[in-house]
Amino acid sequence: MDIKAERILVTGAAGFIGFHLCSRLLKDGFAVTGIDNMNPYYDVSLKEARLAQLLSYGNFTFVKTDIAGKEDLEKIFENKKFDIVVNLAAQAGVRYSLKNPYAYIDSNIVGFTNILECCRHNGVKHLVFASSSSVYGANTKMPFSVHDNVDHPVYLYAATKKANELMAHSYSHLFGLPCTGLRFFTVYGPWGRPDMALFLFTDAILSGRPIKVFNHGKMTRDFTYIDDIIEGVARIMNKVPEPDPGWNGKNPDPGTSYAKYRLYNIGNNSPVELIKFIETIEEVLGKKAKKEFLDLQPGDVVSTYADVGDLMRDAGFKPRTPLETGIKRFLSWYLEYYGK
Repeated sequence: MDIKAERILVTGAAGFIGFHLCSRLLKDGFAVTGIDNMNPYYDVSLKEARLAQLLSYGNFTFVKTDIAGKEDLEKIFENKKFDIVVNLAAQAGVRYSLKNPYAYIDSNIVGFTNILECCRHNGVKHLVFASSSSVYGANTKMPFSVHDNVDHPVYLYAATKKANELMAHSYSHLFGLPCTGLRFFTVYGPWGRPDMALFLFTDAILSGRPIKVFNHGKMTRDFTYIDDIIEGVARIMNKVPEPDPGWNGKNPDPGTSYAKYRLYNIGNNSPVELIKFIETIEEVLGKKAKKEFLDLQPGDVVSTYADVGDLMRDAGFKPRTPLETGIKRFLSWYLEYYGK
């Protein structure tokens, strides 16, 4: 991978995507600094196990800190002088935002402001940041395109991710900071989050507990395997955005800009119905799930489907891991890690 950078910062390094990105960069020989606040939103021991793997590399430095802490973050940036920053630190989750909205403001708004300020004042050459497919909210035009308007989020997490995109654009406009936002679509795979469907379903099926099947299994999701996400991120890291000469304020394109700013979807471009997803898990496990069919939850959307045309054009890459392959890899990791 031809990343022209000597010093890389990955925030949220002990998280699911952060761990996999750091692993990839470290294997490729880059010097990586990772930061994470190790918050207990889910099992901290899983984060510690990921971190232990990263610390086995001599080219990895870890700092336990919170991006919402301005002074500590400033010291890290001043000491390291990063070339590329990949911001993956965020308070995640849909349901949790209904219970604890301030966690999202602290991490996703205050923390991201601190990231932008530190990048601005320390000569960062490219800020790549995690957005989310959730920004598409109430949109129903499929597939979801970065060139579509996304002004109708249906829960706070999505609103904070949309805010991140707007905040990054303003810094690109005002200070010339090159920024690229990546909208991830339903990421799954080994070392995945325990609050995500694949993990929850696997644990329940193996334990003989019923699984909750919302919207009676009629939802569709663009499930995207972690290795495909990481390949997309790695390629975009070295693709510093340039102003779009065709951008026109009379007909503004949300996905590009007159500034050094871009947005990309990273999704499998192949949505799968939830009931089919469950059936694939059952087939791989060789065990049937006990299903509790329920209505759609508040904040959930019926479908997600990524248009990845821009990613293919600019990065020469499209996610392509088949669902069955990805689930098999997850289950292999899960059974080994938990000794089941």
